[in-house]
Amino acid sequence: MAEDIKAKLGRYKTAPFDSRFPNQNQTRNCWQNYLDFHRCQRAMAAKGADAAPCQWYFRVYRSLCPTSW
Repeated sequence: MAEDIKAKLGRYKTAPFDSRFPNQNQTRNCWQNYLDFHRCQRAMAAKGADAAPCQWYFRVYRSLCPTSW
């Protein structure tokens, strides 16, 4: 499974379509991925596991959110 995640991260270009946020305004999508990233990191740290799967959320929210935020 880790290889699958690494392969997906390697092919990553931009945030994929998320049917929860079908509108042009992607502010909520940005915010949700930001929260998911930090929740994932906190959960992985509590388990003592590697936080590599959390990088997906990081890259998506960095792609969607304006840098000035």
